[in-house]
Amino acid sequence: MSNPSPEGLHDAQAEQPAESAAAPRSPEPIPVDAVPAAVLVRGLGRIPVQEVMPVVEGGAYPAKATVGELMPVRAQVFREGHDAVNASVILTSPTGQQTRVDMTHLPPAGLDNWEAWVRPDAEGPWTFRVEGWSDPWATWLHNAEAKLPAEVDVPLVCDEGRDLLERTAAAAEASGDPITASILRANAQLLIPQRPAEDLLEVVANRGLNQAMKKYGPRELVSPTAEFPLQVDRKRALFGSWYEFFPRSEGARLGDDGRWISGTFDSCHERLEQIAAMGFDVVYFPPIHPIGTAFKKGKNNTLDATDADPGSPWAIGNAAGGHDAIHPDLGDWDAFDRLVARARELGLEIALDFALQASPDHPWVTTHPEWFTTRIDGTIAYAENPPKKYQDIYPINFDNDPDGIYHEVLRILKLWMGHGIRIFRVDNPHTKPVNFWGWIMRQLRETDPDVLFFAEAFTRPAMMGALGKVGFHMSYSYFTWRTTKEELTEYLVELSRQTDAFFRPNFFVNTPDINPFHLQSGNPAIFAIRAILAATMAPSWGVYSGYELFEHLPLAAGREEYLDSEKYEYRPRDYTAEPNLNVLMGALNGIRRTHPALQQLRRIDFHDAQHPGVLAYSKRDGEDTVLTIVSLDPDNTVECEVAIDMPAIGLAHDAPLHVRDELTGGTFTWGQRNFVRLTPEHPAHILHVL
Repeated sequence: MSNPSPEGLHDAQAEQPAESAAAPRSPEPIPVDAVPAAVLVRGLGRIPVQEVMPVVEGGAYPAKATVGELMPVRAQVFREGHDAVNASVILTSPTGQQTRVDMTHLPPAGLDNWEAWVRPDAEGPWTFRVEGWSDPWATWLHNAEAKLPAEVDVPLVCDEGRDLLERTAAAAEASGDPITASILRANAQLLIPQRPAEDLLEVVANRGLNQAMKKYGPRELVSPTAEFPLQVDRKRALFGSWYEFFPRSEGARLGDDGRWISGTFDSCHERLEQIAAMGFDVVYFPPIHPIGTAFKKGKNNTLDATDADPGSPWAIGNAAGGHDAIHPDLGDWDAFDRLVARARELGLEIALDFALQASPDHPWVTTHPEWFTTRIDGTIAYAENPPKKYQDIYPINFDNDPDGIYHEVLRILKLWMGHGIRIFRVDNPHTKPVNFWGWIMRQLRETDPDVLFFAEAFTRPAMMGALGKVGFHMSYSYFTWRTTKEELTEYLVELSRQTDAFFRPNFFVNTPDINPFHLQSGNPAIFAIRAILAATMAPSWGVYSGYELFEHLPLAAGREEYLDSEKYEYRPRDYTAEPNLNVLMGALNGIRRTHPALQQLRRIDFHDAQHPGVLAYSKRDGEDTVLTIVSLDPDNTVECEVAIDMPAIGLAHDAPLHVRDELTGGTFTWGQRNFVRLTPEHPAHILHVL
């Protein structure tokens, strides 16, 4: 499943300012309707260009990219007859600077598929278009290769070639490149009909000559598409290592009366330092607001809570306040600001849970009862996810007073943004209207484009995709339930090639809500395997605290929930207890920071591992290539041959493959076919191609 090599990256991606491209210059884009409709099929220019990607909902929403990210632009470009066509992408930055990136014709030739890989270098709203154009030089080359050896029209062919080279020399000279101009003119003088055909073809086969023609050669009948939107976000929207913990558990202790005393923001500082030392980038906190007492949940989600039970943080609101307040046990606003500042000093960002729901004690229930759904018996409907019931949570009804709700939500977000929060992890966004999120994203993109939204949407693909289209920067994913070789391969192909324009995944290995079946054995090897997969397959990955300690006991057989869930109780931990995954997680995050290949989504290729329990894949970014070979079997040693798709990693089939194992530091030389042996103690190779 090789991803076609982005030839446009070679020769500095053939990028030039559009206004200094070939002479004569391409005309300004004109509306296709300038040609009578009776002659032109709407949308197709003189050189037809169709099936442009990435385009989201016909251009209604921008495609996604991040600063410095490789992004493919693809289209079908063709024309009538036998003359050659070519194509280019024109990128326009937020400041109006235009850059041309020439496209590459992909095999097979009969499908007319073209591709260029572009790399936007600034945040903000970009646009791009594809230009199809007639390529006189490629047309002449094709004719020359056919006619010269057959001694057909040799003088005419030479005359036409000299004319093209002379015209291009003038264009190079006009662009301030006299050296290239002189080279072109010198080659033109070599196109003499009396010379042998093989000598003439050798002249025009010169790589330097063809590079000059590619840069300055004539581009005729230039046919632009419409401009399509492209939103370029900061890098954290794509790449990051996430760690989740409950502030109330950090520093929690039993008092003399046997009741738990909550941890505070100030007692979290040490944990922040430990997390930063392991190379994580983002710390995610569940809700930190006052918790309701009505229908408060006790241990393991029971309804018989005592005064000593802290309740679920997602049951937001009581007399102390709602979404714009801090739980008094955690500290005050000054303590929160100190925590955010300390995180920033350590190179961490804090992501705050944003759960649009209310406990029965939330101030909104009294001040805005119309914001909830009232049932026929007069009660307010609580949240349900049958068979689960959440009596301690009232969902918001966004249709009763949309203006009031929308602006209240915006106010709350801006409050937390004012205290240094630039990432929000949104709880269950798929249970709120998609157009509401679109409105929120538009408002904040205008004023605070650096603020990111992470969707906790384990739901249907269409909804997950729609949330991405209207502005969510990333989302939880189905990785948690993709365990086999076939499932993982299929899913990564989908994410990297089919939905990449609007959906960015975050591969969390577990959450407070999800204790996956494959972890419930408690076998440390499966914890290591899943961490390696998440950290090397996706640019963003995450863990919920306790994963490194192999916490795995389920609430009951057949349930993907944790026994003694931290959602309903304090859970202080000794993170130095043995065994643990601290060293491995730190190593994985260090490898990810070192290798740009692991920081991108769109370029992943799979290789043939001749064992159902071994997965081999590579990721590339420029000159950086990382090849990962991982066992999916936590219980047994596996052995097999792995056949590497050498062109997919930028090497010839018979080239030596020099690699360094980033997990062990060992270096060795492989070839196209290699024997591997993986054990539960050492389940993977993460190989940097040297």
